[in-house]
Amino acid sequence: MENFEEALEQYEPMIYACIRKLRIYKNHSEFVQAGRVGLWKALQRYEKDRGDFAPFAYRSIYGSILDELKKSYANEQQAVPIESDVLERIIGFNEEVVEQDKSISEALSHLNPTEQQLIQLIFIEGYSLDEVASILEMSKESLKKKRQRTLKKVRNHLMVPGTETFMKF
Repeated sequence: MENFEEALEQYEPMIYACIRKLRIYKNHSEFVQAGRVGLWKALQRYEKDRGDFAPFAYRSIYGSILDELKKSYANEQQAVPIESDVLERIIGFNEEVVEQDKSISEALSHLNPTEQQLIQLIFIEGYSLDEVASILEMSKESLKKKRQRTLKKVRNHLMVPGTETFMKF
């Protein structure tokens, strides 16, 4: 292969085959680009006396896509989904700000001490679920259920009576 454009034209179907083999169904363009980078690296490292280019290119493309898949998975694991717009406002606030907002502090006052501690640890102090589970000495699954019930309580207290919408802040 003399230049990358020729190689890309010839081996691009191989990139898509690797993506299908790995069953990638989202962020498709990122993985196509990773495959192209893998092909480029294969062109840079290929030595003619070591064998055919096609199998070498395949392993390089597959490896690059797999590396990108691992990075993508690691990023997804670090991202913490936010349960509601109300709790989104709480994240990053310190206790004084939460206390100043009467509607939030009133909703939080209807929670029992364990539920208040749960909200404090997860949304204000930013602990992970694993850390909170060890602090509260409960399993991660039971913590998730407790968090769900607590959030439902908070949402119910923040709803405007007679409507199905949350109070605007």
